[in-house]
Amino acid sequence: VQLQASGGGLVQPGGSLTLSCAASGSFFSINSMGWYRQAPGKQRELVAQDTNGGTTKYADSVKGRFTIFRDNAKSTVYLQMNSLIPEDTADYYCSADIFRTSVSGKNTYWGQGTLVTVSS
Repeated sequence: VQLQASGGGLVQPGGSLTLSCAASGSFFSINSMGWYRQAPGKQRELVAQDTNGGTTKYADSVKGRFTIFRDNAKSTVYLQMNSLIPEDTADYYCSADIFRTSVSGKNTYWGQGTLVTVSS
């Protein structure tokens, strides 16, 4: 199982970006999917999570600006980021809790980071 993240880049303050993360390989089902970020010198933090049951949660710092959504048919999770501010600059990582088979427990997989830089 692999997670492939994309969509990072350089954006001006107030701008928007959409990150995507697609799961590939052999698996039975995906449970929750989410996005984390890690800024230089800081710990990795949860940005947004979708539990696949219609429940989403967001870090307080991004509420009202970021939206997480997923396309289960494509095994892909997205993070729409609006009104970006310099403090959003970080490496963004996607994660997914995946069941490899119908009888196995779930494991957490991580994608590679995609860098988001908010700067004028």
